[in-house]
Amino acid sequence: MTLEDTVALVTGGASGIGAATARRLAAEGARVAIGDVAEDGARELAGELDGLAVAMDVADTASVRAAVAQIEERLGPVEVLINNAGTDRFAFFVNTDEELWDLVLGVNLRGTIAVTHAVLGGMQERRRGAIVNVASEAGRVGSPGSVVYSSAKAGVIGFTKAIARESARYRVRCNAVAPGPIETPLLNAAPLVLGELGERLKRAMVDSTALGRSGQPEEVAAAITFLASEEASYVTGQTLGVSGGLSMW
Repeated sequence: MTLEDTVALVTGGASGIGAATARRLAAEGARVAIGDVAEDGARELAGELDGLAVAMDVADTASVRAAVAQIEERLGPVEVLINNAGTDRFAFFVNTDEELWDLVLGVNLRGTIAVTHAVLGGMQERRRGAIVNVASEAGRVGSPGSVVYSSAKAGVIGFTKAIARESARYRVRCNAVAPGPIETPLLNAAPLVLGELGERLKRAMVDSTALGRSGQPEEVAAAITFLASEEASYVTGQTLGVSGGLSMW
């Protein structure tokens, strides 16, 4: 499943699923750029992988464009894009406000749109490229305490399908993964924010999986790498559940 000398950008790549994906892509031979607001973490991982760290706030279009320009100058055109950057603020919907809506939609949905917009034109001109968006099973089944996040991730799934249809004639593929409960800082924030209630919510998610356990970032990274590679050359517009069987459609 080689990606030898392919230029890959992983957003939100400093930790969690993003970091695991960056490591897996590098192991397959890709030259990896790690875009993140956590600049220290991105630089540390880039040093480990002989990659490139770029400051990128996906919710800020100017930041996205500057980061992509830097990547293209240093590494070359982006051939693989992993839209992984995401965030949530756990709260029941009646306790949310516009600030939370703007943050969660801005990073998870608008950020995916912004980064894709910055690289897709070049991919289409070169008639080559693969995009993998990190959605969530929350976007397919809904997640209590994460209503706005669920909405954003449902939007990512719809966006994936539409981009796949628009870009197929240019030989650019676009797919998504839908992780379930994965042992990441985001999942583990629920107990920290909501206390015992958050712990129960996390436990309920894990108990809802057919495999009866939470997943590891490396398990999601393996699926992402497959979809980004030529091994998945006849796969586009799909959302692959990586959720231990939390949903099966």
